[in-house]
Amino acid sequence: MIAIKAVIFTVAIITVGLKGQVIAQEVLPSDPSVSSNDCIIEPHKISNISSPVEGVVKQIMVERGDLVKKNQAVARLNSRVQRAAVNLAKERANFNQRKVKRNKVLYAKKLISLNEKDELETESFLSKLELKQAQAILSQRTISSPISGIVVERFLGRAEFVGEEPILKVAQLNPLNIEVILPIDAFGKIKKGMKATVLPQLPIGGEFEAKVVIVDKVVDAASGTIGVRLELPNPKNSLPAGIKCRVEFDLSS
Repeated sequence: MIAIKAVIFTVAIITVGLKGQVIAQEVLPSDPSVSSNDCIIEPHKISNISSPVEGVVKQIMVERGDLVKKNQAVARLNSRVQRAAVNLAKERANFNQRKVKRNKVLYAKKLISLNEKDELETESFLSKLELKQAQAILSQRTISSPISGIVVERFLGRAEFVGEEPILKVAQLNPLNIEVILPIDAFGKIKKGMKATVLPQLPIGGEFEAKVVIVDKVVDAASGTIGVRLELPNPKNSLPAGIKCRVEFDLSS
């Protein structure tokens, strides 16, 4: 019988320094409890902001690279006609309200019938609804951002016609999505809520903690892989999106 002995050793890589001296670098064996995989950092959401109505751009209040908040007005369309309609509806509503007040006295003195009083009150009520409708139409001429984020692209400018095409593109960078593709062997080991370390590519660098939020339940049969998404807090928008990274899962936990 031949006895086989397992020998544990450290591999040394010999390199030559700048001055010609020989430098030995130890390559330590990798930790089997840590799974390291390539990943990419992406925006949490991307919104193409468009107008609910057609019109001509009167003003765009932001530029590429600007930070916008949710519900912040970012553009306005020409609205002279709609403002005139609001003013007209407002005057009509005020006039009908005054008529109702005057005729309350007449009704109390039985100088007008109940039917006439009801007609006046109904007319006043309808004029208030028309005012609300005119105000709603006017509000559509102001476009607001549905998310907080960074303006990535501006498609239109002042005096240009708006149809179905978007006006701006906004990317939400807090939190960031970390997208990683793992082999099928990781299924059951990587679970929702698990913490991991994200290492962005240089020159960004650094180490950041992220949390698993999605583990795909459908395996890609062609490649034998599953998709996993993590969320990385980025409150100051200090980390950019669209860069490569490495993500390390601590499988021992």
